[in-house]
Amino acid sequence: MIRRDVLKSFGAFALWPGLAQAGSGTPFSEEGLLDLAREVAANPYAERPSVPEAWRDLTYDQYRAIRFDTDQAIWAGTDTTLEFDVFPPGLYFPRAVEVNLVENGQTRRLDFDLSLYEKHEIVPDLPTEGDLGYSGVRLRAELEKPGIFQEYAVFQGASYFRVIARDLVYGLSARGLAVNTGGPEGEEFPDFTRFWIEKPAPGVSIHKMHALMESPSVTGIYHFTMRPEGAETEVDVRCTLMPRVPLENVGIAPLTSMFYFDATNRHQFDDFRAGVHDSDGLSILNGNGEMLWRPLANPRDLQISSFVDTNPQGFGLSQRSRAYSDFHDLEAHYHERPSLWITPGEEWGRGAVTLVEIPTDKEIYDNIVAYWRPREPLAEGTEHSFSYGMTWTGGIEEKKPVARVIETRIGRGFPNDLRKVVTIDFAPHDALPEMYDDLVVYVYSSRLEIAGGFVQRNPETGGPRLAFSFDPGEVTAAEIRAQLFHEGRGVSEVWLYRWTA
Repeated sequence: MIRRDVLKSFGAFALWPGLAQAGSGTPFSEEGLLDLAREVAANPYAERPSVPEAWRDLTYDQYRAIRFDTDQAIWAGTDTTLEFDVFPPGLYFPRAVEVNLVENGQTRRLDFDLSLYEKHEIVPDLPTEGDLGYSGVRLRAELEKPGIFQEYAVFQGASYFRVIARDLVYGLSARGLAVNTGGPEGEEFPDFTRFWIEKPAPGVSIHKMHALMESPSVTGIYHFTMRPEGAETEVDVRCTLMPRVPLENVGIAPLTSMFYFDATNRHQFDDFRAGVHDSDGLSILNGNGEMLWRPLANPRDLQISSFVDTNPQGFGLSQRSRAYSDFHDLEAHYHERPSLWITPGEEWGRGAVTLVEIPTDKEIYDNIVAYWRPREPLAEGTEHSFSYGMTWTGGIEEKKPVARVIETRIGRGFPNDLRKVVTIDFAPHDALPEMYDDLVVYVYSSRLEIAGGFVQRNPETGGPRLAFSFDPGEVTAAEIRAQLFHEGRGVSEVWLYRWTA
């Protein structure tokens, strides 16, 4: 990192193009934001200046000891349904973002104010002169009781944001855009550099927020409409992307999560818990109406899976493990992490739902990315608009009337057999016949010789368990597909798995 003294940092802020004057009000409109994005895209990319060195050199404990005073939340004590906090810059966030308030059709930038925070004695004196800025925002709404504002969304770091619904804890994240994820040239992380937050009218529970995204490769303007109500939080996203270069490896509606281990790879980890993950599978409703389920993996090498499709109906990362006994973790509460479903707002054409799985040896790292990759590159100097709905929920609702996968287990046969045994438990469902003996099993792999493929009733779940085995031999990687049929039609999700040695 290039270090600058305090005076140079302040001077750089003054030269950052397009910085709104603090405290001034100007007319606000989405058309104006689009014009601003076009202006930014038409000029050479300008990296934002760093905050003063004293802020960048904060330790982890010092940064955490700067706590926002929630009694001073923005719009607290007014008749609106939204309050929000602002995060300080520094440490992992060396470049500040601009936060703007939108009230009565006017927008003004929010000044940096250190008095909004409670500082522990371990925090050193910090400079506050100049246009310091913040590092992100935390939104609060009346989720359970009138007058009690609870957080439900955080936007902080690059273009990342996280949302929860009632009775859930933070887990997986979303991003504005993925660029070159898993590519040999290295990933680029676009930043949300400016936010505009609209003050809702009294009694209006819909919240609106806007963000400018910038990177060396692309400029974008994003519009978020959020409904933090009940057991689900709905977020509608609209964006216009303006590539500076041809975007070939680009991800629309990217989701980021963590998968460490579960019953598919439990034997590799010496851990007291039964599983550790924020999400356990990728769910896809493809353009042909098939419901696909792909259990996640923590591979030994980076692996990328592409589920080629035309006009997908939806996809998402799900946490289907919902019992404490699935994890036995009293601190992390993995069984309370949200699932996230993406519904395209228009036809997205040809492309692929793409899953990137990155090896990890610690649960603190996000190692799972899922997104829609258009088949054709986004051309330089053009504009591309996308829209999609996001449902943050404890359980993704049924998208097709078929039995869903509730658990996958993989391990050696008994006793010390070299064959691998796979069991797939499906939930009970009206689509299934009363007698599971009437089910027809389809299990296929082009590289593995599959044996078995029989169904039994699981006495605990009441649903069918499909079991089969295979001898991997010298095969190092293979795709496996399984599904249950009755009277010629599929009555279960399509189970897909990439087995690796």
